[in-house]
Amino acid sequence: MSFTEHWLQGPQATNFYTRTYTPSADAPQATAVVIYVHGFAEHIGRYAHFHPKLAERGVVVFTFDQRGFGKTALDKEGHKSPDSAYGKTSWTDQVADIAWAIDHVKEKYPALPLFLVGHSMGGGEVLGFATQPTTSPHHAKVFLLSGVIATSPLIHMTKPTPKLMRAIGGFLSKLVPYASFPADVDSSAISHDPKVVEEYNKDPMVIGRGTLRGLDDMLSLGEKLLKASYSNWPEELPVLFCHGTADQVTSFPASQEFHDKISVKSKRIVPFQDQYHELQNETGDVPDRLVNEIVTFIGEQSASLPKAKM
Repeated sequence: MSFTEHWLQGPQATNFYTRTYTPSADAPQATAVVIYVHGFAEHIGRYAHFHPKLAERGVVVFTFDQRGFGKTALDKEGHKSPDSAYGKTSWTDQVADIAWAIDHVKEKYPALPLFLVGHSMGGGEVLGFATQPTTSPHHAKVFLLSGVIATSPLIHMTKPTPKLMRAIGGFLSKLVPYASFPADVDSSAISHDPKVVEEYNKDPMVIGRGTLRGLDDMLSLGEKLLKASYSNWPEELPVLFCHGTADQVTSFPASQEFHDKISVKSKRIVPFQDQYHELQNETGDVPDRLVNEIVTFIGEQSASLPKAKM
């Protein structure tokens, strides 16, 4: 399925590489739109096989290479902003970028219910976005959402960083926030499919590094979600969690704990038994099962909304 790609200017005059997937002429009419937020050290090109599956089921997908990653950080054709660099990001930037994406999508698709979807680091971000305090300048944007979906969200790492290293990293992130630091993801743990692992290892836009502030914010956000932020979850905002029980990158038990802690009228967690981190890249029918869970959740939540005038 084809997509449209654009460079759009977001917060801080940052140029973002974006893609939009829409249903084809022979697919169901669009019934909802999602903003899809990718994970750490990756890019939206890795979802070119998966996002069309959602569009084929009537879900418009708007997605973008996050600040500090993908073409937004690495483009060599003159599109990226002069201030963009690999891994250069922070939670303050990320929440503003998601708010910008919401404004863009609501302007383009005002009649469609809007869902926020995130994977891994992006999963932690969408949960963090929904649990902003009322003092946040972007808090009101949460109420434009019809639901949140987190796949393999980074709340805790399955193998946490040692406390001493976390403390040192946190201290240094305040002194030299954008200093580059190694942060490899164990590629053998992302999928049971060896071809996926091979392609991941060869991908020139997958770089196992981050900046001290970006890494510290990423880990701190997850810790705060379980300690306190969970209590900010809006009671009327539905949420779906999908997570592999054998995930050796992000912790399935942490997703279960967060799910159990939040007080919300509609919540669901779907354990994918014995599956690894990237459900969209797993073997067999796992990707299709993930699509079905997402589309079913969107359909259920959309059905309860007032019918918008087209």
